[in-house]
Amino acid sequence: MPDPNGRRTPPPAPYLAEGRRTALRRFTEADAAEFTARARESRAHHRPWLFPPERADAYAAYTGTLARDPSREGFLVVERGAGGADGVGGERGAAGAGGAAGPDGAIAGFININNIVLGGFRCGALGYGAFAHAAGRGLMSEALGLVMDQAFGPLGLHRLEANIQPGNAASIALVRRAGFRLEGFSPDFLLIDGVWRDHERWAITAPAAGIS
Repeated sequence: MPDPNGRRTPPPAPYLAEGRRTALRRFTEADAAEFTARARESRAHHRPWLFPPERADAYAAYTGTLARDPSREGFLVVERGAGGADGVGGERGAAGAGGAAGPDGAIAGFININNIVLGGFRCGALGYGAFAHAAGRGLMSEALGLVMDQAFGPLGLHRLEANIQPGNAASIALVRRAGFRLEGFSPDFLLIDGVWRDHERWAITAPAAGIS
């Protein structure tokens, strides 16, 4: 349908998977303004764990890499429905206080699978973040379940890893609820914001997730 200036508005990107309150879809160029605005308003909520793109040029570079790199899969988490909410190789944001439900299709966060290796390994590493307005409402738990279904189904993976800084309690709670197990501790594991930071190593395999 054309807008008042005669430009045709692109249709919403199709969902890859849907839950009761969230859905997954691909990142698009049209998401840049909303995504970067959410990133800016969530800066205090994310630091020091997560640094998502806050400018259009950074968003274009970020999503371009996701689209071109066969070892990465990017999933945008969006809300479904306007009224029914109850209460990141990247880093991930901490949970905050519950907020009101957003409009249908509002961006709630993102979950990416990085460093995908197939063959005899069939493993990928999660990077994810909830935006401040969506944190603490259970949306990312549902969305992570949808991503796990994608990982252990269409993507053919056997194992998912999540490397998390020990102080990021909300991120640890998220993967623990999903059934991930703590496998170890890696000192100076990732360079984040100019500092080599320690991480806990969490992982789950398809049989543990109930997927053969």
